[in-house]
Order: sequence, then structure tokens, then C-alpha cells
Amino acid sequence: MDVTLILKIAGVGMLVSVAYIILNKAGRDEMAMLVSLAGVIIVLLMIITRLSELLDTVREIFGI
Repeated sequence: MDVTLILKIAGVGMLVSVAYIILNKAGRDEMAMLVSLAGVIIVLLMIITRLSELLDTVREIFGI
């Protein structure tokens, strides 16, 4: 497995958590929730591309 994907996910997580804490302390709870939701969506998009590559490899191996 590629380590860069794990590092990218960790980087997004750290950025989102810092932004969430800053916005939450400033009283902008709605914006903080949107930032955390955007972070989850970004990570899911990163994972979906890798998952599609995995499924293509499985199809190629089994000849489906």
C-alpha cells in the first residue's frame, strides 16, 4: 500500500481538526460542522479512487 495516501488522509484530518477547533471557539458552530463534513467528503473521494483501482485489479485477475 502506498504510504502517501495515508499521509494525505492524515494531513486533511489535521487541517480539518484545526479549522474545526478555531471555528468552534469563535462561535461559528455551523461553519465548523460544514468544514468537518467537507473533510470527510474529501477523504472519501480519495479512498473511492483507490477502491476503484482495487476492483479493476480483482476483475482483471479473475477475468470478470
